[in-house]
Amino acid sequence: MPRVPHPAPAVTAISGAVFSRLAPRIAAHRGKLYPLHVGDTWMEPFAGGRMEDLRVDVHPGMHRYSETQGAPALVDAIVEKVRTQNGLPCERESVLVTAGATGALGAAIGMLAAPSEEILMLAPYWPLIPGVAQAFRAVPVDVPFYDRVDSPQAAVEAVRERITPRSVALYVSTPSNPTGRVLPAAWLEALAELARQEGLWILSDEVYEAYVYSGQHVSIGRYAPERTLSAFSFSKTYGMAGNRTGYLTGPPDAITQARKISTHTFYAAPTAGQLAALRALQHGDAWVRETRAAYRSAALDAAAVLGQTPPEGSCFLFLDVTRYCGDGDVFRFLEDCLDDGVVLAPGLSCGRDYAGWVRLCFTSMPPQETAEAVRLLSKRLR
Repeated sequence: MPRVPHPAPAVTAISGAVFSRLAPRIAAHRGKLYPLHVGDTWMEPFAGGRMEDLRVDVHPGMHRYSETQGAPALVDAIVEKVRTQNGLPCERESVLVTAGATGALGAAIGMLAAPSEEILMLAPYWPLIPGVAQAFRAVPVDVPFYDRVDSPQAAVEAVRERITPRSVALYVSTPSNPTGRVLPAAWLEALAELARQEGLWILSDEVYEAYVYSGQHVSIGRYAPERTLSAFSFSKTYGMAGNRTGYLTGPPDAITQARKISTHTFYAAPTAGQLAALRALQHGDAWVRETRAAYRSAALDAAAVLGQTPPEGSCFLFLDVTRYCGDGDVFRFLEDCLDDGVVLAPGLSCGRDYAGWVRLCFTSMPPQETAEAVRLLSKRLR
């Protein structure tokens, strides 16, 4: 007799929208709203790289499917970019164009993890990555890291403590969402060597690679290319989040298997999004330089006003507000901020050890409006 229809337990275990508890309050808010909870940009893509710039007479077939690997011209451009900018070995068979970096990480995890195998995640982490792992029946394991570790040796030990016989991969994000940390090359080399010793895959989340304000972005795949799957994003680099186009690179045999997952989930990345992505690689450098300067200015202002160390990269500040939470419920603090119209993300979505933290995106609104929100938050903290 068939069971009564209900969601699979693995699905019910996945967190829903991380802001769902506040959603009714946000919807009912009257007055100006400062949505600093979502990692996005106020800027439009560069002129020439927008949807309005793409025409069927120039790009016949732009509303049809592309090849499941990705449009050939875009694949070729990604190969050149990854070789020259990231210093990674790359050939055409090393590339899979995906439905955003989310699709890239999903295809990677779906390829490498069997049900109940563990993905070690340096925490705090991007809020959606545990759910991506759970969607493929893998188990996310928090590794408290970015605010705890101060050397390559400590980095290795933090990860080693969480390794079990069921561990299959290590998720690393640099520049980090949400902390803004840029991991030094020596740390990445040490983590890569640990992964090699323990037989782990490395999932390298590099979506904020273009937004480094101090230090230097280094791809961890340089140190262990045979076991590293690197996810990149046109969404973050070029302000094209709505286009849903990213890419995954790694060993050709692994990419071939990951392509099976992508083909059977989203089939192929949006064709128009790939056309815009190709234009971005060809003509988007000046826009990135201008945007990086604007983001850095907003970051420095927000950090100074809130008394925080400036982020080394990415688009976020991560704040410990434990002492403002009264009974320990950070959502009370978030509701107080919402009274001022300021919407922040709860740190608990970035790791179990961060219930008293909040994340602030300083690129989601124009600089003047972000500055207003930051000053309202500062007043609330005082």
